[in-house]
Amino acid sequence: MRLIFAGTPDFAAAALKALSAAGHDIPLVLTQPDRPAGRGMKLKMSPVKAVALAHGLTVAQPDNLKTEESRLAIREARAQVMVVAAYGLILPQAVLDMPTLGCVNIHASLLPRWRGAAPIHRAIEAGDPETGITLMQMDKGLDTGAMLRRAPLAIGPEDTTGSLHDRLADLGAREIVALLPDLAAGRVTATPQDGALATYAAKIGKDDARLDWHRPATELERKLRAFDPFPGAFCLLDGEPLKLWKAMPAAGQGQPGEILAVHRDAFMVACGEGALLVSEVQKAGGKRLPVAAFLAGHPLEQGVFLS
Repeated sequence: MRLIFAGTPDFAAAALKALSAAGHDIPLVLTQPDRPAGRGMKLKMSPVKAVALAHGLTVAQPDNLKTEESRLAIREARAQVMVVAAYGLILPQAVLDMPTLGCVNIHASLLPRWRGAAPIHRAIEAGDPETGITLMQMDKGLDTGAMLRRAPLAIGPEDTTGSLHDRLADLGAREIVALLPDLAAGRVTATPQDGALATYAAKIGKDDARLDWHRPATELERKLRAFDPFPGAFCLLDGEPLKLWKAMPAAGQGQPGEILAVHRDAFMVACGEGALLVSEVQKAGGKRLPVAAFLAGHPLEQGVFLS
């Protein structure tokens, strides 16, 4: 098929690689403008741009798609379909209408559950047993379009957003490659979403990552995995941020936030229900460390409180 690809991060780059490998004609790749990154704040291209350039594909990086000038390259590409994955720009109706078969979005959840910006984080945080990929015919709403294909994926007890992201990216890449021949042949049935079942995966803010020790230990353990690798769930120790990366629920009782025990390679913190046995942490400006290494330079005592 002749297609335009629109995406920005690693999740999208996996799909672009697969589409290129499958032999599709891709006259145009849209991605976000280069952004300053790293300590030197040097301009860095998106993962999608890097893949596009490596495959000799034409790249456009408009700040928005509100003007006819910004949409000219899309119109001139004369694509049958636009494949969209975590692009980051709103597509106006004029753009949605340009490809003859419309725009298909690769969304990292089983819609209508977890529409929005952070479906992987929110699925883990909520304790969902599964998530998946939905290929959706885009409309003007926020992830409200009719579903073209769904593929479930189990969430394991040790999955983090990082590990689940990578598996979903691979799944999304396989599913979009499988869909396109059927779409071109008119063999795809679009299924409307049931809006009554919709949930919203709000963008992750800093306040979301703050641990509330009054919550159950099982809930806090999910939060640690949901916010790994970004932004990292944190609490305060002596007024300074301390990120907690790995922990497991344990039997324990005390005041919420109280350190109940300190072992060689872990420490136990009381929660609203049960306790967390923490095994990997990171202080501000430092590296992720096993608790054994952390305690060597930052001894903790039973009875100290985390807030």
